[in-house]
Amino acid sequence: MRIEYDRDTCIGMFQCVAEWDAFERDEDAGKAVLADSEETEDGLFVREVPEGSELDAKFAARACPVEAITVYDDDGEQIVP
Repeated sequence: MRIEYDRDTCIGMFQCVAEWDAFERDEDAGKAVLADSEETEDGLFVREVPEGSELDAKFAARACPVEAITVYDDDGEQIVP
């Protein structure tokens, strides 16, 4: 499972931070940060979801009010939002 985070879309509500500890607050930028991620495009960050964190990743994606977070299964199918 992998997660994609669009930092440009983020509005800094930090609801993802409350749902999964892979997201951290960047108070200076007013945006969340996805730890251990790789920037694949300008502002788009991607990482694999560790085993045991799948539910937290899904909750983080569902909690985002602007759908800046997307979760994909191992086959590349979008499962959240």
